[in-house]
Amino acid sequence: MSPSTALTILYVNNPQTCARFYRQIFDREPLEASPTFVMFKINDNMLLGLWSQHTMQPATSATAGAMELALPVASDTLVDTTYQNWKNAGIEGLQFIQPPTRMEFGYNFVAQDPDGHRLRIFHAADEN
Repeated sequence: MSPSTALTILYVNNPQTCARFYRQIFDREPLEASPTFVMFKINDNMLLGLWSQHTMQPATSATAGAMELALPVASDTLVDTTYQNWKNAGIEGLQFIQPPTRMEFGYNFVAQDPDGHRLRIFHAADEN
């Protein structure tokens, strides 16, 4: 199997509320939207789905924070720029849980969406 596009699905309390959040984060409209599911195209190889935890099948007991959406950027400067842009945008429901920090794998910051899913913006240490 060799999929050309990856779809990551986050189980959320309210897809429409989360869609407003991700619309601001990614600065784009969703590809698909219904009361129980919303999908965004992040780039040519990645889609993000927001599925109502109340209607998804089969049901799950998973909670937010058990995984994170890690999004690479091209430089340390873009990590800082993204952090400042998000901070200054006044995005409802956005919580920063780690400021820009250098770690063994690279430079990154971590935020959470309204449901507590982690968003890690990073530049890998071995990239220039």
